[in-house]
Amino acid sequence: MGGSKVKVIRTARDTGERFAVREELLPDQMQPEKNPFVAVDTGQEFQQVIGFGGAFTEASAFLFAHLAPDKQEEVLQAYFHPERGIGYSLGRTHMNSCDFSLGSYSCDDVRGDVELKYFNIERDRRYIIPMIKAALAVKGGPIKMLISPWSPPAWMKTNEQMCHGGKLKEEYRATWALFYAKFIKAYEAAGIPIWALTVQNEPAAKQTWESCLYTAEEERDFVRDYLGPTLAREGLGDKKIFAWDHNRDLLYERAKVILGDEKAASYVSGMAFHWYSGGHFEEVRKTHETFPDKELLFTEGCIELGMKLGQWDRGERYAHNMIGDFTNGANGWLDWNLILDPAGGPNHVANFCDAPVVADPVANRVYYQSSYYYIGHFSKYVKPGARRVNCTCTDRRLEAVAFKNPDQTVAVIVFNPTDEECRFQLAINGQAGMMSSPSHSITTYLWGA
Repeated sequence: MGGSKVKVIRTARDTGERFAVREELLPDQMQPEKNPFVAVDTGQEFQQVIGFGGAFTEASAFLFAHLAPDKQEEVLQAYFHPERGIGYSLGRTHMNSCDFSLGSYSCDDVRGDVELKYFNIERDRRYIIPMIKAALAVKGGPIKMLISPWSPPAWMKTNEQMCHGGKLKEEYRATWALFYAKFIKAYEAAGIPIWALTVQNEPAAKQTWESCLYTAEEERDFVRDYLGPTLAREGLGDKKIFAWDHNRDLLYERAKVILGDEKAASYVSGMAFHWYSGGHFEEVRKTHETFPDKELLFTEGCIELGMKLGQWDRGERYAHNMIGDFTNGANGWLDWNLILDPAGGPNHVANFCDAPVVADPVANRVYYQSSYYYIGHFSKYVKPGARRVNCTCTDRRLEAVAFKNPDQTVAVIVFNPTDEECRFQLAINGQAGMMSSPSHSITTYLWGA
């Protein structure tokens, strides 16, 4: 394939391009002494990619339900269709309520129901389950669904409420472990296969919304002694368990405790993490290098403090984080809410945030933030099963990462967050051509397609 054409897909702030496509040639041999370069060696392969996706929260599903059918279809196509959209293949939803629910609730609020006789998912059947099933229909294939609890029912907790932290009472650990199994089985009976779960969303954060605190040792022991064995006993031992599900800064410290225990590690497929503490990509790298047989999954990120329509920094934050995570060993990447309203909600504790797609049911309009396009430069062109390959960038103004897809096509993603146009050599396996990266742009170079 040397000397072949490369498909150039670009999104840029100042030119108005959005997934604009053209072709270029790689006609020359690389000359590293003459120009900055982005050089890709597909012979050096690293971690495998699971996929990309976002979260089916009750807030998103509620908004979706109140859009007209044509706008519902537009949103689903934009996210999940492999050609007409950005090809999401992962999904996340909350077990019991979260801040992006319409209020606090659990699937069993009957105090003392240790056998979970009154467990049900009727609340989820109203908005969440219909949206997931509609997405599955558009996808035309599987969406790997991840479930995450923000809190056990109030009656299982030391503070007797779902919000404001608190801990799981020791006497309810077996019941809470069974709760996951009940939830998985109920969703699968409703036609939604569950791929994986996290133990607890943000276990080190006492929030005004639904939250539950675990030390590393408490999380380790719960997985080792209750959750893992219960899932195995209930015939759900094939479901992946991801621990931590909180910020990168403490990812390695939590992994050492949980994955350092042989029995706990036997149940845990990997570690999940968020971005709210900042970069800390070295924590991803250390965790990957120390536990190379475990998967690393980014499970939540959003821009907080409400919605700001049209701001370009939204997409740029995503690109920087996605490149940093994958360069350091991440296997998959999940955004937070799929859609929110123009205020950044609904959210029952006013913790308003941004989202890549903004839906206004009153006006029946849908808006696409820059983050939608920036995420799409990864999710649309980097397929599940791809391998990250070696990518060297010598222009400090640029950030880059590259992948080899299962069909052997190569996707090279180059991000320019600066005010300058940057010219560089793009070299793939030594075959090179001069390229230009406009200011505030992201470009995917697809080779071998």
